[in-house]
Amino acid sequence: MVGSSHKGMKFLFIPVSSAEGIGEYMRSLIIADAIADRWPQAQIRFILHRDAPYVSACRYPTELLDETPTKRVAAVNQIVSDYRPDVVIFDASGRKTQLQHAKRCGAKVIFISQHRRKRSRGLKWQRLRVTDSHWVVQPKFFIGDISWLERLKLRWLRKPEPITVGPVFSSPQPARQQQLLSQYNLRANNFWLFNAGSGGHQVAGKLVADTFAKAAAGVYQQTGMPCVMVFGANYRQALPQYPGVVAVTDIDNVSFISLLAAAASAVLAGGDTLLQALALHIPTVAVPVAKDQHARINSCAAQHLCLKAEFDTSVMINCAIALREPEMQMQLKQQMSSQGLSNGLDVVMAQLEALLR
Repeated sequence: MVGSSHKGMKFLFIPVSSAEGIGEYMRSLIIADAIADRWPQAQIRFILHRDAPYVSACRYPTELLDETPTKRVAAVNQIVSDYRPDVVIFDASGRKTQLQHAKRCGAKVIFISQHRRKRSRGLKWQRLRVTDSHWVVQPKFFIGDISWLERLKLRWLRKPEPITVGPVFSSPQPARQQQLLSQYNLRANNFWLFNAGSGGHQVAGKLVADTFAKAAAGVYQQTGMPCVMVFGANYRQALPQYPGVVAVTDIDNVSFISLLAAAASAVLAGGDTLLQALALHIPTVAVPVAKDQHARINSCAAQHLCLKAEFDTSVMINCAIALREPEMQMQLKQQMSSQGLSNGLDVVMAQLEALLR
């Protein structure tokens, strides 16, 4: 256990933030909440893009910038100089000069990467020198191993290898789960969960969430099983209403995970929520809605961990119906169990404790 001298430590989170995506912020928020729970006297601060729709809901003090923090080198460095954090967590963000400055100011520097290209960036010479811990939030089977050259650099600089922590999410809470099931008039293992990400993504000028909602309506018509459609914090339209579809504008991660863990099946975009569903062993149809999601979904489908559907309402409906076949359910659940996927938050907190000793 970390000693009492660490209770008042300062943590600074610098996730990629914009008016569209939400994944990096949500992951940082989940880690921040775990830190606040473990060390109630810790001071936690965020640096965010002022146009990000979740800014007003952030429960921690925030520094707001006109662009994503990676593009505002001087501004971020000034905040670090003024705040003097003990730990700075760059979630898929940060230029080498920002990491270097945080290190010069005496902070422990943590870099989070979520795909192979970002991991390689974190393994460049000048970043390696100032990074104390590198967390990879992808399963090992998807991202693969580092190269021989990257391993040689790590040995030369006497740095640890990146730690593959997998998906990071809040643990399901039974009391909250029962409350949500009662609120939406649902029964555990007898509803679908649909989510297209943050709600702000568009494909060919169409809001992705609208297509997911139409697919949910089609699935209810053909199966009679109710659907929950989580539209996301970035969805700015009035929520469409369909028979058999519970429309939810936005819920916190604990609520989302608690609902997901109770769902019979899910239809999800290929972001963090897909990996969370796999870790919870929920049979899932995955739909790529952003260019960086194709490789992840293809890899998961090739491992027989999920079904893949193209971004098309009728295709999504047909795949969802195929997903409900008992033989398909059994095969997917067996494969998910065999991969040993779990919640990476436990690994993250263990790494933080070790770093702070």
